[in-house]
Amino acid sequence: MTPLILNLDTVNLSDEQFYRLCRANSDWKLERTPTGELVIMPPVGGISGNREADLMGLLWLWNRQTGLGKVFSSSTIFRLPNGGNRSPDAAWVKLERWESLNAEQQEKFPPICPDFIIELRSRTDSLETLQQKMTEYLDSGLKLGWLVNPQQQQVEIYRPSQAVEIVQLPSRLSGESLLPGFELDLAQF
Repeated sequence: MTPLILNLDTVNLSDEQFYRLCRANSDWKLERTPTGELVIMPPVGGISGNREADLMGLLWLWNRQTGLGKVFSSSTIFRLPNGGNRSPDAAWVKLERWESLNAEQQEKFPPICPDFIIELRSRTDSLETLQQKMTEYLDSGLKLGWLVNPQQQQVEIYRPSQAVEIVQLPSRLSGESLLPGFELDLAQF
């Protein structure tokens, strides 16, 4: 990852200033760590983009059929309770939690940690960085997270107060009680 060099104090940006920075640089996909460091997320290639679309589409279809929550793309930045601003590859928030936010909170960067996320490692992603992000989500209230790692043919499953479970690909993942009936067949990865 390449650091973004700006002539401003990025560590002490307010949430509103970070929001305006992202809006002013809409061609760049930015995230912010809990310590205030800005991270430029590089675009993905065709294979990763297609995989991400498949994962997103399957989650969307399940949610469309159940109506249990809201699904978000990788373009959505969530303002996490720990101070980070992150955008997972696919995210889902329970409907009642989403509806508890006011209109402005829903419109800007929602101040909420998703209940469920999927992060898909592309060839250019550092595994350690993605694992740190997954821990950051857990520390912020995540209920279930999948880190899909095609390079090592495995998925890391994150749950609160539990050790990370590693499943080898191909595999079939379950949304467990959080996403009842949602299954993801990763035979193609």
